[in-house]
Amino acid sequence: MKRNMLMISCLFGVAAPCAVHAEMSSPFSDAIAAPLMQPVGDEVLASQTGKFAGVPAISGFVLSLLSEWQLPNGEAAAATGTLAVTRTANGFTSQTNVAAAVKSLVTSTGDAVNTAMNGLLNNGANGATTSGGENVKVNGVSQVTQVAGSNNTGNNTAVIDFSPGNPGQLYNGQTQASASGPTGLAANIAFTSTGAMVSLNTPAGVATQQIITNANQTGNIAQLLKIAGNNQAVMNQLQLHLQTSTLTSNQLRMIGVQTALANMTTVKK
Repeated sequence: MKRNMLMISCLFGVAAPCAVHAEMSSPFSDAIAAPLMQPVGDEVLASQTGKFAGVPAISGFVLSLLSEWQLPNGEAAAATGTLAVTRTANGFTSQTNVAAAVKSLVTSTGDAVNTAMNGLLNNGANGATTSGGENVKVNGVSQVTQVAGSNNTGNNTAVIDFSPGNPGQLYNGQTQASASGPTGLAANIAFTSTGAMVSLNTPAGVATQQIITNANQTGNIAQLLKIAGNNQAVMNQLQLHLQTSTLTSNQLRMIGVQTALANMTTVKK
């Protein structure tokens, strides 16, 4: 049945991964699979109309974010976080988990190692810059990749799925984390009342993920990669797991009756 297939790209805008020129293998092994469509049962879709899932159908969600940047000289930056929200009889409960880390090259005395060398291992692309991508605004999911350099690997991936239950996860209760190093690397992540923000800053560019939930831009999800360097390996990953409510047998019977009555309207007299 056509109604049993929910097109994620139609529901949330662009959901396909975006990749740039790739001539080097990615150092990341925990890539999230990115299905273009997600099978959803009749019990979830029966009461849905238009392009939005009705509130009663969703009992909670788990949002997972991960951004990683690996430079060719061995330096790296990463930030990851998870936000889980569950609806209860008394309202909502939330759990959070965040972490940020950088790996910088320093001398035995703690001084930064000069990594601004020329050639294939150059962390910057000889003064090249990228700009403008941060100004893109889309209702839904936007993915922008800007590259100035050679032999780079960059991936923006957003996955949205529906299923019962909450994926197993450990939570440290923190809502923000940051880390920085002497060679210009920085990683930040924060969950706030207006959404979520992840940012990585390196001598060769920036990687960001942003979810805005304020009244003016509800549901805006943006992933941005700006790479101005050579031999960089960068990744943004977002996974939104929507938990569907468990329906009772009485609810299922009622849905069956409603569906039968609705189908009768198409029968010619």
